[in-house]
Order: sequence, then structure tokens, then C-alpha cells
Amino acid sequence: MSAPSTAHHYKRVLLKLSGEALMGDGKYGIHPPTLNRIAEEMKEVADAGVELAVVIGGGNIFRGVAGSTEGMDRASADYMGMLATCINSMALQDALEKQGCHTRVLSAIKMEQIAEPYIRRRAVRHLEKGRIVIFAAGTGNPYFTTDTAASLRAMEINADVILKATKVDGVYNADPMKDPSARRYQTLTYMDVLRQNLNVMDSTAISLCMDNKLPIVVFDLTVRGNIRRAVLREGEEIGTLVGAAETAWA
Repeated sequence: MSAPSTAHHYKRVLLKLSGEALMGDGKYGIHPPTLNRIAEEMKEVADAGVELAVVIGGGNIFRGVAGSTEGMDRASADYMGMLATCINSMALQDALEKQGCHTRVLSAIKMEQIAEPYIRRRAVRHLEKGRIVIFAAGTGNPYFTTDTAASLRAMEINADVILKATKVDGVYNADPMKDPSARRYQTLTYMDVLRQNLNVMDSTAISLCMDNKLPIVVFDLTVRGNIRRAVLREGEEIGTLVGAAETAWA
């Protein structure tokens, strides 16, 4: 692997996107202008020399947990949700390639006609060659969320950080949409998140990150340029950093 650049703080990152991030102001599906804007920002990061991997959810198309609450078998519903992430991954790949980015989709469920099978060493090699890698189909197992998939893949590729993209500018002690006095945390420990049941990632994902001391930055994706700011750490720190004391903002 090439030596880390001094131009940015993180050399290799995993960006976690929700499926809902692709909807824009819609209630379902993919909003092409929003998709293209995200792709443009990802290109800026890749052009800066950062090795970028992505895990994207499928909630804009189908959510397994919601399906199971309506009487569907949970495992079947989760597999359907995994297929939804593949649709989003292909859409993001197309948008990135239109920006001139070399991109690979690696799927945890084999579907060779549209994606490469997930192989850890292959994923790392793609990143080393400057390709953006999109991990599709979660972990390939039901009962695990794409948050957990993001944590797992980030550790497998030795990412420096997980960037958790949301619709708010960090983690708050209350819902800022409902409580104007809600306070944003600048930093949190993993145990803070678990004890206070803060809505960062699910408990399995947080526990995996805690066991491996992998920091998480929660930031607002809706502000243009925030992906670059979160990775390159230019100027004021954005979002909330979740991690052990030794991973606090430098």
C-alpha cells in the first residue's frame, strides 16, 4: 500500500449511506440529481487520493424489518432488502462512472452477471489501485443490518474510519427536529452510545467498532461538500466523532 498522504487525515475510509439518502425529497426510489450530487462529492474525495469504499442500504426500495412486521418471513424479507442494496449499488456505480471514476461493485450474494463476488483481498487490491469499491448485499446473511455490514467491511479492509452519512449534523441528546434545545455532541465514546441508546448505528455495529477501536464520524450528507470535509478534515470539524479517547479529534 502506498504511504499515507499528508494532504488529508484519513487514507482509507468506508462511507455508509442509507438507501433513503438517494431519495432526495421523494418518498421512494432513487432521485437522479441527488445520486449525481453524491457521486460528484465522492469523486472529489477519490481525486484527493483517498481510498474510498461504500456500503449502501436499501430502505428506499425495501426494508427487511418492515416486511417482517407485515407478516413476511424475516429471513426472506432480509434477503429482499439485500437485493435492494444491489439495485442502489448499481445505480451509484453508474453515476460514479459517468463522473470518470473507476468503480467496482462487490456483492456478498453471488450474481456474476452484475457484480463481482466479495473477496476481501480483491477488495483491498481494487482500493490500492484507486478504484471506488461498493459493497452490496450487506453481509449476505439475514438478521444483520447494513450498519453491521459497514462495520465488518471497514475492519476487513483496514479502513481508518467509518463515515456515517445522515440527515442531521451529528449525534444529539434528543431529536433536534422536535426539541430545539437538543445538544449536539462533538465526541462520544462507544459506551456512551450503547448506554444512552443513541441512534448512531445498531448495537452490533457499535460493539464491533468498539472491539476493534474503529472510529465513526456521523455527519450531515445533505450539505454539499460535507463528504470532503469529513475526510480531509479541512477547517472546523464537522459532525460527531464516536470512538475511544485515543481517537478524539487531533
